[in-house]
Amino acid sequence: MTSRDLTAFDRLLVEADSVLRTLSRRGASAARPSPADGHSEAQLSDKQRKHAARLMRVNHTGEVCAQALYQGQALTAQSAGTREEMEEAAQEEIDHLVWCEQRLEELGARPSALNPLWYGISLALGATAGAISDKVSLGFVHATEERVASHLRDHLKSLPADDRKSQLILQQMLEDEERHGENAIKAGGSEFPRPVKDAMTKISRIMTDSSYWV
Repeated sequence: MTSRDLTAFDRLLVEADSVLRTLSRRGASAARPSPADGHSEAQLSDKQRKHAARLMRVNHTGEVCAQALYQGQALTAQSAGTREEMEEAAQEEIDHLVWCEQRLEELGARPSALNPLWYGISLALGATAGAISDKVSLGFVHATEERVASHLRDHLKSLPADDRKSQLILQQMLEDEERHGENAIKAGGSEFPRPVKDAMTKISRIMTDSSYWV
């Protein structure tokens, strides 16, 4: 059965399962191997390791939010084409989620304790955008991915120079996120005005700053 054949209730059950998988950290598997596979671990100082781990925790939380956004948007999407666009992007976000979690474990760190809160907020935002219109929903994806790409670039500059494994993961994530944003516009998304994007940036900074420490 394809996503086109699913009823609204079927999709609700599918998304409920996705919620449990994302927050419980069980059952999720990457479709692609981690870009860090096969690379040796760098010799980092305790300070460098803690900083790298905190950055990867922020990125892990960002991927939890991405799952929630796409799940909410797919749930309320008004066309099957937009729904499939969200579901396809969400699969790559699952890769990112798994890669970040694996890297956190290697760095001896845990995911943010605030993930359930940010997941709930992101799910509501995604569902609201999808309910308004597909054009707004796709525009929201584009604006969100711009914010994500920006902080990924910042993290690539901030990571310890020798932490090649984390760098490779973030570089692949950056390429994927930029493509998701471009595809959203090509699929008919609207370009959000600057004040809206600025507000989204402020909200994302609250998430990144809190997840860095908690």
